[in-house]
Amino acid sequence: MTSATPAGGGLPQGRYGRPGGAGPDRGLKAVGAVLGVVFLAMIAWFGVSYVMGTKVSAELIKFEVVSDREVAVHLEVRKDADVTGVCTVSSLAEDGGEVGRADFTFEAPESRIDEVVTLRTTARATTAKLVGCTAVDGT
Repeated sequence: MTSATPAGGGLPQGRYGRPGGAGPDRGLKAVGAVLGVVFLAMIAWFGVSYVMGTKVSAELIKFEVVSDREVAVHLEVRKDADVTGVCTVSSLAEDGGEVGRADFTFEAPESRIDEVVTLRTTARATTAKLVGCTAVDGT
């Protein structure tokens, strides 16, 4: 009976493909790497476009419940000087239900506005939050 294994104890040459994973796998790895780089570049592009496209942003510095029907909200708004910004503020009751919501317009030509606004509520509020800000069209 003859042995299918060569005398050196290794596998017969050419029978099981190229050694070391060379060949088509190398091409697939290269295509995968290129697609991965393109995908990461797209994500970075969309992120930069989003940040650069945002013309108005704000931060809720603090709030104070003035009475059962109003909350004083201190906002710091950042925007381009020629842009009119609108920021939406919401207020919640102890049970988590919304008791107030209003839009506040910031038209001043400054790029940073530090202002206290009054939010009217339907019941006593326990918190206030900044929902978001947008630039008004046509500016």
